[in-house]
Amino acid sequence: MPVVTLTSDWNLNDFYLGALKGKIISLDPGITLIDISHQIPNFNIAHAAFILKNCYHHYPKGSVHVIAVNTVSSSESPYVAVKADGHYFISCDNGIFGLIINKEPEAIVQIKMENEDSSFPSLFIFAKAACHLAAGKKISELGKPLGQLFKRVPLRAAIDDSVITGSVIYIDSYQNAITNITSDLFDRVGKKRPFEILVTSNHYLINKLNKKYGETSTGEILALFNSLNLLEIAINNGNAASLLNLSPGSSIRISFKDKKTPQKSNKSRK
Repeated sequence: MPVVTLTSDWNLNDFYLGALKGKIISLDPGITLIDISHQIPNFNIAHAAFILKNCYHHYPKGSVHVIAVNTVSSSESPYVAVKADGHYFISCDNGIFGLIINKEPEAIVQIKMENEDSSFPSLFIFAKAACHLAAGKKISELGKPLGQLFKRVPLRAAIDDSVITGSVIYIDSYQNAITNITSDLFDRVGKKRPFEILVTSNHYLINKLNKKYGETSTGEILALFNSLNLLEIAINNGNAASLLNLSPGSSIRISFKDKKTPQKSNKSRK
């Protein structure tokens, strides 16, 4: 059965989600609807992009992903359908696609609007487009092709020979702080040298990496590379973001030290 996923910045106790689900099922009762998240902070496309980027590829090829976050359109940011990596994405061209998709899109189409004044585009525009794509119809039939998308550049860590300066990009449900420092970058810059991870203006220092949370005593701060291969700052059985005053944008610095060379013996030969 075709899969349509839903991601929004709506609260679950509002009518928006129920209306959208009803509309999609009415248009195509055979569609499998999946809720990815409806707890995105209002208008926060970076938060939505992080979640979708790290889960869409687990769905079957051909899945349609509706993104109802910051969906105010204009002539500069129209409603679009995008095909990339074998998946379809529907949202406003507000820069979110560049944060989700690493590959060049296979197709970009500006969706033809029948209700120009709609204040609920997800219901009146996205639902119909999603059902069209889920039915296996051509993306080109949704509107006119676009040459490119408005792109936002993901925040990347800065590096020099001995320092990586990264940022917290996401706080998860356990208040773990996930950064934009990858394990590949750590290995490339670190070259197996000793290191110090400095958190919140050097107030907290970590000089080892865990493989599991439980390797550190309960209540202690730790660092590890998670399932996304991103550096994560956590507290075992604790809330790191709250206790360490971390939020998206907080700086995380890794300083690598040169290995000490063994001292030569100064004993004279007899």
